[in-house]
Amino acid sequence: MKLTIQHVTHYDYSAPLQYALQSLCLTPQASAHQTVHEWTVTAPAPLHAQRDGYGNLAHTWSLARRSYGSAVRAGGTVETHASPWLVDKGTPIQLYLRSTRLTVADEQLKALGRVHLADGVTEDSAMALAQAVLQRVRYKPGATHVQTTALEAWEQGGGVCQDHAHVYLAACRANGVPARYVSGYFYAPDAPHLASHAWVDVCVEPEHHRWLSVDITHGCLMDERHVRLAVGLDYAACSPIRGVREGGGDETMRVRIDIRQAGEPAVPTFSQQQTQAPEP
Repeated sequence: MKLTIQHVTHYDYSAPLQYALQSLCLTPQASAHQTVHEWTVTAPAPLHAQRDGYGNLAHTWSLARRSYGSAVRAGGTVETHASPWLVDKGTPIQLYLRSTRLTVADEQLKALGRVHLADGVTEDSAMALAQAVLQRVRYKPGATHVQTTALEAWEQGGGVCQDHAHVYLAACRANGVPARYVSGYFYAPDAPHLASHAWVDVCVEPEHHRWLSVDITHGCLMDERHVRLAVGLDYAACSPIRGVREGGGDETMRVRIDIRQAGEPAVPTFSQQQTQAPEP
């Protein structure tokens, strides 16, 4: 499936912005799953490209002048191949056994993973664990935020894709199974709020660096609807945009994501506005 994607993030400030620094993980890379035909990223200042510690192509930019607004844009055309299997020898697999603040497991999550993974990691066992996570942590937009941990989402019994991924990661790593967070896009014309998405790679064959991509939220393996952007230990490690600022007062962020099959008319599939006061 050939998909055309446009992702725009606008920032407006109630007071002059004095300084801003951002890191962008907004560039998909070629893999067994996808071919990137074209892709561009633009920001209010020159972009500096580099590979981060997870192998992602990241860009940083900084701005040191007064401004009341800015915008970051990313987009292009990606052809997906519906392959949930990936071989990735770029990063030591042991890295993805490490727990983080967002993926700490207690005895309940360790037991959850043990029930499904004790006899080894297969496609069937990986999917069974995904179903168990989704059965407990129901899809519930607005119930959590980006700082919600796996344990908090498990106790609340609700969350969104990043929470499903964090719970899954915690259960895997607590049982010695390497697993990593994946950020990306999801083509769903009938569910526009899912355009920005997250799922998990679980290492099925460590000796061959072979990973299986599992979408917990949809209860399926990664298919032609998914476009991969970046991987990391958790959301905080590979979020599409993260950064710091000085000044600006209250910040209003508006996000628009348009995903369509090549040749289809452009229709925005996801739009979100969020106002945030500066940190004290």
